[in-house]
Amino acid sequence: MRAPVLAYVGLGANLGEPVAALNAALASLEELPQCVLLRHSAFYRSAPVDSSGPDYVNAVAELSTTLTAPALLQALQQIERDAGRERPYRNAPRTLDLDLLLYGSAILHSALLTVPHPRMYERAFVLLPLAELVPEQVDASRLAAVQGQGVWRMPG
Repeated sequence: MRAPVLAYVGLGANLGEPVAALNAALASLEELPQCVLLRHSAFYRSAPVDSSGPDYVNAVAELSTTLTAPALLQALQQIERDAGRERPYRNAPRTLDLDLLLYGSAILHSALLTVPHPRMYERAFVLLPLAELVPEQVDASRLAAVQGQGVWRMPG
């Protein structure tokens, strides 16, 4: 058995009922074999970045997992498919988007997976919820660099 690793997953949706989609995704993460959903950030609303459509709802989840990073990515993609995710073109609006942001301290580069997520430090909708969970992962200069992106913490 592999030692558990802390992994951080970005959640986002902007089609259908995004809040319901994120809640359903969190429930699915709780059910993943070899994973324990430890906690998640508040939900945040943001305008699309490099995309179109309605505003997004985003969050970050913290998992303890014994899955490998590629196996976790496959599980996340299955949850997306189960939620009706389609990929008609890059950055298309979506019913659900799950991104593996961090996998322990691993640095991975393959055709299928790059960890840390290659654009996470450019996006306030990732950094704000991530900083809520693990402030030591997001330094002030990175937050300052994305402060004008228009991301709002949702009540509740």
